[in-house]
Amino acid sequence: MSGAQGGDLNRNPPRPGRLDHAEGASIPLRSHVREAQPRGAVINGNHPIDQAEAAERFIAAPEHERMHDARLWDLRQKRDRQMHGIVEWEDLRRLASEIKEHALTHLDHYLEQFEANARANGIHVHWAQDADEHNAIILSLLRDHGVRRLIKSKSMLTEECGFRDFMAESGIEVVETDLGERIQQLDDEAPSHVVVPAVHKLRSDVAEVFARTLGTDPDDDDVHYLTEQQREKTRPLILDAQAGLTGANFVVAETGTFVVCTNEGNADLSANTPPLQIASIGIEKVIPRLEDLPVFVRLLSRSALGSPITQYTSHFRGPRRGGELHVVLVDNGRSERLGMEQFWTSLKCIRCGACMNTCPVFRRSGGLSYGATYAGPIGLIIDPTFNRHRYSSLPFSSTLNGSCTNVCPVRINIHEQIAGWRKVLAETHELPLMKKAMMREAGHLLSHPALYRAAIATADSALKHLPRFMVYNRLNTWGHGREVPTPPRQTFHEWYAKNRPTGQGEPT
Repeated sequence: MSGAQGGDLNRNPPRPGRLDHAEGASIPLRSHVREAQPRGAVINGNHPIDQAEAAERFIAAPEHERMHDARLWDLRQKRDRQMHGIVEWEDLRRLASEIKEHALTHLDHYLEQFEANARANGIHVHWAQDADEHNAIILSLLRDHGVRRLIKSKSMLTEECGFRDFMAESGIEVVETDLGERIQQLDDEAPSHVVVPAVHKLRSDVAEVFARTLGTDPDDDDVHYLTEQQREKTRPLILDAQAGLTGANFVVAETGTFVVCTNEGNADLSANTPPLQIASIGIEKVIPRLEDLPVFVRLLSRSALGSPITQYTSHFRGPRRGGELHVVLVDNGRSERLGMEQFWTSLKCIRCGACMNTCPVFRRSGGLSYGATYAGPIGLIIDPTFNRHRYSSLPFSSTLNGSCTNVCPVRINIHEQIAGWRKVLAETHELPLMKKAMMREAGHLLSHPALYRAAIATADSALKHLPRFMVYNRLNTWGHGREVPTPPRQTFHEWYAKNRPTGQGEPT
C-alpha cells in the first residue's frame, strides 16, 4: 500500500524466503503517533508558488517528514541494489537516452507512423493541441456513448490537463482505480509523487480519509483492512462504469501499440471492464520499434521501486471484440519545449520518480509543497515551461547536488537544467526583488577578490562573537530551518598563504 505507511524505522530481520526486491525488501514503516497531515502549497491565482512556505509546514509535522524521508530513501536504496546487480546498467541508460533522443528529434515521423499503424489495428486516433482540447475530445466521446461514469488508472497527463475537475463540472463521475490515486481523490488532493501518489500520508491519515468518505473505522489503520475496504467500496463502481481511461508508459510507432505498466492491474480493469476504452498519451511517449521496449522495461521499475519489473506490463494493440478503443495524442506545450535548446531533453523523462526519491529537498518537503502537477527535480525543469511566472521560485528549491542526474535512467542532465532555468528566470526578470538585490550584491562581492576576502574575514569574526538573535532573524534566510556553519579558524586563503610551497604565488 504505497504512500500510506508510517514512520517507524526499526528494521525486522529478513525472513526465510523473503523477496529481496520491491515491497519484500522494504523497511517496515509504522507510526504510533497521530499527527495532522500538512496540506500543500497555497495556490493564489497566477502568483508565484511559495514552495519554501509549504515545505516549512511539512517539516513542522515531524512524523510526516520522517516517514516521507525514510520511505523515499528506502526506494532509492532498493534502486541502487538493482543497479549494482546488472553489469550493463550504464549501457542500458546510455541506450535508453539515445533511443529517446532519436525519437524526439524525429518525432513527427514516428507519430505519423504510430497513427497509421494504430488506425490499421482498428484504433481511433485523435490529436489534442492543449489541455482544453484533450478534455473536450474525451467529453464528446463520452456523451456520444451515453457515459455517466468513467473509471481511470493513474495518469499524470490527465492531472496536467485538470481532467477530473473538468469531468465533474460536466456531470460525469470519474473513479480512480489506482489505490494511491483513489486515496488522493477521496481526500480532494493532487498526487504528490508520479509513482506513489499518497506517499506523504501516514496510515492514520488514510484511516481518517476512508472513515470520512467510505464509512470505515477511524481507529483501524491496518493496511489490509483499509485496502480491502477500499476494494469493496470501489469494485461495484468499476463494474458499473461505461468507459475506462488509461495513460501509457510507452507508444511503439512500428506496431501502432501502446504499453501500460502497473503493479495493481488497475489499468487492465480500466481498459477491459467497460466497452469503451480511451488512452490519453503525451506525444513524447513514442519510441521507434518494439525491440526498443525491453530497454525501458528493464529500467523503469528498477529505477522507480527497486523491483525487476512491474507486476503488469500490458500491451494494447486494438479494441476488444465488440468494443471501441480511442487514443488521444496530446501536445500541451511539448512541441514548444522541444524547441528549447537547453531544456528539450526533459522530454526524455519516463516518469519513474527516481529523481524525487533521491532528492533531499523533495524527501523533506513533500511533493505537494511544489504546487504543481510535477514535483521534485523533474518538476523544476518541466513546470516553468507551462507557466514561467507561477513556477518561477521552483528552480531555486534545489541544492544542485547532481544526485537526480546520477539516477535518471535516461540520463537527463537535470541539475544542469535547473541551473539553466535560474539564469533564464533572472534574465527575464522573474526573480523577487529581495532575491534579485541579494544576487546582485553577491555577484559584485564575488567579482572582487580583495573585497570578498575582507567580507569573509569580517563575517567569520562576527559569527564567533555575535549573540544568537543577531544571527538568526528574518534577514538571514539561511538560518530558517538550519544552523549557520561554525566559522573556521582560518580561511583557505590564509592557510594557503601560510603553507604554500616556496616560490609559488598567491592563490587566485
